[in-house]
Amino acid sequence: MNKEILDKVRHMTTEEQRNLTYEELVKIIEPLSSDEIIELSNIIGYPVFTRLLMGELKHRFVLLQDGAAAIILNDRNQILLQSRADRNKWGLPGGCQELGERFSDTVIREVKEETNYDVLESDLELVDIVSGKSRRNDYPNGDVVINNTALYLIRNYRGELKYNEESKDMRYFDLDNLPENLNDPDLIKIFIDKFNNDK
Repeated sequence: MNKEILDKVRHMTTEEQRNLTYEELVKIIEPLSSDEIIELSNIIGYPVFTRLLMGELKHRFVLLQDGAAAIILNDRNQILLQSRADRNKWGLPGGCQELGERFSDTVIREVKEETNYDVLESDLELVDIVSGKSRRNDYPNGDVVINNTALYLIRNYRGELKYNEESKDMRYFDLDNLPENLNDPDLIKIFIDKFNNDK
C-alpha cells in the first residue's frame, strides 16, 4: 500500500509535486513510516518537501539548507560555471543535500545531474565548509535560504559535458576573467585564494 503511495508521487511531474497542498501532503504522509517519509522527501527534494509542510508560510520561512558545490577545473585551470535557468547569474554546479546523504554523495550526484560528468569519491578534494551570512540565497519565487556548503575541487572527471534544464549555458572561464554576475562569489573567492596560495 505505502509503496503505491510513493510510486504515485514518484511519477508526478516536478510541477505536480511542487503544487501539492498542505492537506494533500498530510494525507500522503499519515500512513508512512519514518523511513518512507525520508524516501518521500528524497523523491520531492528536501527543501521543496520542507516548504510544502509549512503550508501558508512556505515562502516566508527562511530555511537553513545543507549542500555541496563543485569547483571543476579543466587542464587549462579554467573553472566550470553554469548560467542558471532561474536567474541571470553564473554559479557553480551543486545543490542541496538529501536526507541520509553524505556531502561527497551530494556533490557527485549534483555534478552528474548538472554536467553529465562522472566523478568518483577519490576525485574529490575538500576545499572548505562554508557557512554564514555570505551563504544567503534569495530565489525569484521569494524563497530565502542560508546555505551551509561543502566546497569540493574536482580535477579528474569523465564524460561529455551536457547540461540539464537547470542551466541556460555552461562553460569554462579563466580565473582572472570571470563573469561579474556570479551566484557564488564567496565560494569562488575562497577557492581562488586557496589556489593562489598553493602555487
